[in-house]
This record gives sequence, C-alpha cells and structure tokens, in this order.
Amino acid sequence: MARALIVGCGCSGRALGSELLEEGWAVRGTSRDEEGLVAIEEAGIEPARADPEKPATILDLVDDVAVVIWLLANATGTDEEVASIHGPRLEGLLERFVETPVRGFIYEGVGTVDPKLLAAGAELARKAERTWHIPVTVTETSREHGPRWVEELETAVVEILARRAG
Repeated sequence: MARALIVGCGCSGRALGSELLEEGWAVRGTSRDEEGLVAIEEAGIEPARADPEKPATILDLVDDVAVVIWLLANATGTDEEVASIHGPRLEGLLERFVETPVRGFIYEGVGTVDPKLLAAGAELARKAERTWHIPVTVTETSREHGPRWVEELETAVVEILARRAG
C-alpha cells in the first residue's frame, strides 16, 4: 500500500485524503496546530504535526511516503513565510527528497498566494524533476472548483507513481 503525505491538510486536503483512502492509499496529513490535527484525525487520516517553514519536520515524516502533496497555494502568514515555503524552504526540501523513499511530488500551482510566488515554486519543482528525476506534477485547477480540484489531485497522485514505474 502506497502512502501519501499531504502538507497543508486543511479542508481541501482532507477531502483529497478521504478520496485517496477510498482508493486504498495510506494517507498522512500535516498541520501546525492541534485543532488541525484533530480535524485530520476525524477525517480518518493519520495526523502529523509539521511546519513547512521547518523542512526537518516534513523530512521526519517521509520515511514511508511515496508521494508528497504540497497544498500550500492558499497559505497564510507573513509575506516572508509564504515566500519561503514557495522558495528557499521548498527548494531545500526537494533537494533532500533524493535521499528518501519519496517517488513523486505534487505542487499546488493555483491559489490565493501571489501568482509569481506560485510560478517560482512550480519552477523549483520542475527543476528538481529535471535534476533528480523525481516525477513532479503542478496542478492547474483552483480549489474553488471543489470536486474537479479533488479529482485532478487524485489523478495526479495515481499517475505520478505510474510515471515513475514507466
């Protein structure tokens, strides 16, 4: 059974996680706060405390993870924090995935975060794919599309492992 790690497992992440669970995936979801962890657990997803501003907290969770899903296109925080999780923190994390079981990375490319930051993050993910041959998918559907967004992400998760195998 493959495991997915959803970084930023809020309401939309829990909807995606529930669909993946139905498909037979093991799913772990992250939150920085206790309230989020409780909601993740109530959705039947394994909760894990992690902060994308602290890449080591994410790396601690990937020993048994096949696909990491970076759902931070609607992230909130200071401008510096948001820029960091779509820039230097993301880049450092992607570099470290090479030494882990992670076989795919999905980057949420559309959201409320500044489109320039999202484009830069998407380019970092694509660069990691070119450099380290870790399959990457950048999503193009906004969460506002609800079921269509969940379907795009679910399909991306399944297909990314197929790309790795092929």
